[in-house]
Amino acid sequence: MNEYLLITFRTVAIYVVILLIFRAMGKKELGQLSVVDLVVSIMLAEMAVLAVENPKDPFFRHMLPMLILMIIQIVLAYVTLKSKKFRNLLDGEPIIIINKGKIDENAMRKHRYNFDDLLLQLRGKDIRNITDVEFAILETTGELSVLKKEKKKTGTMTIPLILDGVIQEASLERINETNFWLRQQLKKRGYDDIQNISFCSYENGQFYIDLIDERK
Repeated sequence: MNEYLLITFRTVAIYVVILLIFRAMGKKELGQLSVVDLVVSIMLAEMAVLAVENPKDPFFRHMLPMLILMIIQIVLAYVTLKSKKFRNLLDGEPIIIINKGKIDENAMRKHRYNFDDLLLQLRGKDIRNITDVEFAILETTGELSVLKKEKKKTGTMTIPLILDGVIQEASLERINETNFWLRQQLKKRGYDDIQNISFCSYENGQFYIDLIDERK
């Protein structure tokens, strides 16, 4: 019975300590997790599990590394406030994915960010057509910030016909068209090589075509 009481006490105590640690780290930790924040959160979770599962170990033995993590995080937060270079080193820098309506494939490849990720996050922001986007910035937290073009919002959704030089047959079926039709339409517009197209969509009789950037 004493062992169960000890586990209960440790659980409550660890809960309070972790709550205080996150409060000490700042409110940013609760809503936006950078890579460093995520590492700290995982480490705290592992330490909490060990403290509860080993009631015979001295309590302070498990609390000490948690307190050290809190001190490290507070020090890092102070240093990053003073130094932008150090902040960029820890958290990285925002990356422009779409610049003035043009998709930057080099930036996407560098950060292992694909067109499915892009379209998913755009849909999450209720943007149905990629042609409505003027700028899209991938933040250090992984969130996509979007600035729309000044134009009337359409009611249709982007239908990707080509992704990374590959024709999407399922999308062609959705608009009741064929592979041959798509190739003919592209040839009329001066695009003979499908593999040179990184992204192509079709909406209301209009094509949006983005060529693959030169690999650096």
